[in-house]
Amino acid sequence: MHNILIAPRKYVQGRNALAQAGKHFKILGKKPLVLWDATVKSIVGKTLLDSLAEESLEAVDVDFKGDCTRKEVDRVIGIIKDKGADIAVGVGGGKALDTAKAVAIETGIRIVTCPTIASTDSPTSAASVWYDDDGNCTGFDCWPFNPDLVLVDSLVISRGPARALVAGMGDALATWVEAKVALQTGAGNIAGGVSTLAAMAIAELGYEVLLEHGIEAKRAVEASVLTPSVEKVIEANILHSGLGFESGGLATAHMIANCLPSFPECRHLMHGEEVAFGVISQLCLDKAVSMDEVYEAVDFEVAVGLPVTFADIGLEGVSPDRLRTIGDTCASEGSLCGSHCFKVTSEAVVDAMIAADALGTECKRLA
Repeated sequence: MHNILIAPRKYVQGRNALAQAGKHFKILGKKPLVLWDATVKSIVGKTLLDSLAEESLEAVDVDFKGDCTRKEVDRVIGIIKDKGADIAVGVGGGKALDTAKAVAIETGIRIVTCPTIASTDSPTSAASVWYDDDGNCTGFDCWPFNPDLVLVDSLVISRGPARALVAGMGDALATWVEAKVALQTGAGNIAGGVSTLAAMAIAELGYEVLLEHGIEAKRAVEASVLTPSVEKVIEANILHSGLGFESGGLATAHMIANCLPSFPECRHLMHGEEVAFGVISQLCLDKAVSMDEVYEAVDFEVAVGLPVTFADIGLEGVSPDRLRTIGDTCASEGSLCGSHCFKVTSEAVVDAMIAADALGTECKRLA
């Protein structure tokens, strides 16, 4: 396989970046379809729409229904065709952004993502995660192109929930942990090749930024202030993690995370919180990992408040038999766990999750 790195055409991040949206959008088209929900619109709507109007762009305002489903994508595609929109703009969280990416690819128009929280690395990626009408994750598609523009207003994110920023740290923490596995084995990345040196350097940088600035960034966002640490963690959560996971590779941490929503008790979790528990489980599974690496990761997660135990994710007292469904999925053909240099069995995954819970419990007790 060839070494392949993919990335958005332009990434813009900073205080009040949305106030400059029109200047960036007008390069891409004249009639942007803006997909957002009522809550997001109430926060950033005036700023974004005023900016578009200043550049004489005709916005098509569309209310997002909440999940990236086939039904929702088809609905928005119908609006694009009816109104003649030439840019699909997703504003808000990962599901709105993923929906905008899907409709843009399927209609051949430009893609813009404007995250209002830094809870996942979706904004920069060429992927959309699919859900069914009941909210269950059903898989993902990797599109031929990344967004044309990723516009990140740091001030908006700093005024958002600290939990969302911390969840993004969980998602980003996995990037280097998983990319190292894929590099060692030559496992393919989502870009359709193997990792470049650049992708690995970006993934490692994101990990280092989190360890250095994560705690301070959380503290600042809890106080609703934008500091250099917040800016750096936003970049790690969105840009470093986005490029790192997509051009680096995935493994067990995300495989476990993708299985957790099938448990009703876990439906309250954000994606990055699921991944955070998956990170500790993967580290407990991999015999090539040193205990220093394991303790470093779990201590960080405890310090910022990410879930590290079964109780934290809503599965207190869960039986090994019930966890077997996750183990079986992880050990199945085509699983992301195939990135490892050893055969991943169902029993080993269940044991690793139980070990992660025990480790997390002890580290929380000592914190």
